[in-house]
Amino acid sequence: MRLPLRCFSIFRSLFAQRQRGTDPQRRGLSGAAMRLVQFHRHGDGGGIKVGVEQGDAGLGVVDLKAFDPSMPSTMRELLELGDKGLECAQRALSSGQCVVERSDIQLLSPVLAPEKVVCVGMNYRDHCLEQNAPIPKEPIIFSKFPSAITGPYDDIILPSESLEVDWEVELAFVIGRRGKHIKEEDALSYVAGFTVANDVSARDWQMKRNGKQWLLGKTFDSFCPLGPALVTADAVKDPHNLGVRCLVNGDTVQSSNTDQMIFKTEALVAWVSKFVTLTPGDVFLTGTPPGVGVFRKPPVFLKKGDVVEC
Repeated sequence: MRLPLRCFSIFRSLFAQRQRGTDPQRRGLSGAAMRLVQFHRHGDGGGIKVGVEQGDAGLGVVDLKAFDPSMPSTMRELLELGDKGLECAQRALSSGQCVVERSDIQLLSPVLAPEKVVCVGMNYRDHCLEQNAPIPKEPIIFSKFPSAITGPYDDIILPSESLEVDWEVELAFVIGRRGKHIKEEDALSYVAGFTVANDVSARDWQMKRNGKQWLLGKTFDSFCPLGPALVTADAVKDPHNLGVRCLVNGDTVQSSNTDQMIFKTEALVAWVSKFVTLTPGDVFLTGTPPGVGVFRKPPVFLKKGDVVEC
């Protein structure tokens, strides 16, 4: 069975298109403020394209490869080009050329097939409080398989193996350049941008089955909706002063501010890069605020026909 899903960014007013001065300590990529997307055009066989949204969501999308045929067709490849790729995207946006209408395209996850999907557990103080759990002293890291990623308006598939599928809205960020043993003061220069994620979770498999290891319960197909856009880092004045909200069937179930995060973006980049090399396109899910279904009294889980908005 399938579950209708809609994800949308509630951070949009903070992501105004503006040019900011580059700070080499803070930013390692182009200083342009943009909303980058992946899409395919209806009727073209499903080929992936990278685009730049014109203004706020709802307007047209500039087709980057149509503007410059030398540009790649995926976000991960674009990020691997570093400043060259993002500067081309900025030129394409400024040109006003090669625009496709939103009605002619389907938005995909802003990143597909990343090398890593890094997730952080118990990273909101108020989420720890709702389950009477201690505040972690070190980041709790787990993963999803990249195959769990799905688009922002795609269905969540309710697996027959689980009766306890839950929602978890999260702020996500995407790595923009390769790094290992990154210093916390340099960490933001490795971040390409931010997006919205839903860490969909099968609580029975996370908390009762498979030795209570989290991986299987977190990584069913379609359990990582992302998008709709990758908002470049220079468009976000302060990633730790954003509202995070999830609605199920129109009712708010999760709501918090990212200042409740225990380990901020910089700390997560520095911590994880001690263990693994970070590469362009790697996705980080930074943790969930309070209001998930499993800790409600009685617990509430997703059912066929529910609509989730993040």
